Amino acid sequence: MKQNKNLPTMFRSATLRLTGWYLLTLMLFSVIFSIIIFQVATNELGARLERLETSFEGANLTYPNQLPMQPLSLATIRLSEQGKASSNLSIELLYINFGVLLIGGVGSYFFARRSLAPIEKAHNAQSRFTSDASHELRTPLAVMKTELEVALRDKDANSDTLKEVLSSNLEEVDKLTKLSEMLLSLSRLDSSPIKLGSVNLNKVVGETIKKFNKSAKRIHITSKGQQIVYANEAALYNLIKVLVDNAIQYSPKDSDIEITIKKKDVFASFEISNSGQGISPEKIPYVFDRFYRADSSRTNGEHKGYGLGLALAKSIVEVHNGELKVTSTPDVLTTFSILLPLNSSVQAKTQK
Repeated sequence: MKQNKNLPTMFRSATLRLTGWYLLTLMLFSVIFSIIIFQVATNELGARLERLETSFEGANLTYPNQLPMQPLSLATIRLSEQGKASSNLSIELLYINFGVLLIGGVGSYFFARRSLAPIEKAHNAQSRFTSDASHELRTPLAVMKTELEVALRDKDANSDTLKEVLSSNLEEVDKLTKLSEMLLSLSRLDSSPIKLGSVNLNKVVGETIKKFNKSAKRIHITSKGQQIVYANEAALYNLIKVLVDNAIQYSPKDSDIEITIKKKDVFASFEISNSGQGISPEKIPYVFDRFYRADSSRTNGEHKGYGLGLALAKSIVEVHNGELKVTSTPDVLTTFSILLPLNSSVQAKTQK
C-alpha cells in the first residue's frame, strides 16, 4: 500500500511558508509599535528635561565627569541625558523585538500547524482511501477480467457456462460493493465530524442482531439495565454489526455467542464473546490495523474478508472517545469489549 510521499513534504513547506507570513506580520506590528513607543518616550523625556532646565536655570550645578574650568550649561546636560536615555531605550526595544522574534517564531509555527492540520488530515484521508481502494480492488477486477476474457474466447460456450461466469462475476461485484462501503465509511470517519446524540445501546444491539436471521439464534444477550450512550446512531449500528458479524464468522456454526451490556463507571460496556480458533497473543496488537488478517482462514473460504471490519470498528469507537480492546485464549474464547460514554442526564432520567 503506497501513499503519496510528496504530501508530508508539501505540508512541511506550507507550514514553513505560513509560519513566515505569521512571523513577518507579527514583526511588522512589533517594529511599528516600537517606533511609536520610541518617539513618544523620547518626546516625553525631552519635554520633562526642558521643564527641569527652565526650573533650575541660573543655579550653580555640577555634572559627573565634568572637567575643571569647563563651562557646563543646563542645555548641555539635558541633551546628554536625553541621548543616553534614547540609547538605552533603543537597546531595550531591540531586546524586546528579539524576544518577540523568538517567541513569535515558535507561536507562529504552532498556529501554522494548527491551521493546516484539518487540511492535512483531509488530504491524508483522501490519499489513504485511494491507496486502500487500489490495493484491494486490483485482485477482484483481475479475476472478473480473466473470467470474461476466457468466456469470450470460448466459441463452444453455452448458456450454462455463461451463467456460471456471470454468477462468479456477480459474487466479485458484491465483494467490491462491500469493500467500497467499508472504505467510504472509513474515509468519512477520517475526514468529517459526526453528529452525536442520545442513543439506546440495548435497542441498537437488539435491532442489529435481528438482521442476522438464522445466526441470531446463536446469540444470547445479558443486559443489566438500559444504557443510553452519547453517540451517532448510524455509526453505532455499523459498530455492533461488525463485531457480531466477526463473532459469527470466526466461531463454530453450532456454538453460542454471548453479549453482555452493562454500566461501568461513566461508560456503557458492551462485550461480545465467542469460541473458536481465537487470536494468538503476538497478533492481537495488529487486529485493528487496516487490511490485517490474523490468520489465513480469514482470507479463504465462504467468509473471505478484507481486514477492514475491525479497523472500521476501532475508528468508530475512537470518534466517540470510547475504548475498544480484545482478549483471546486460542481455541477457547475471544472477547471484544467496548466502552462508550454515557449520556449522564438521560441515563439518570431513564433509571428513575
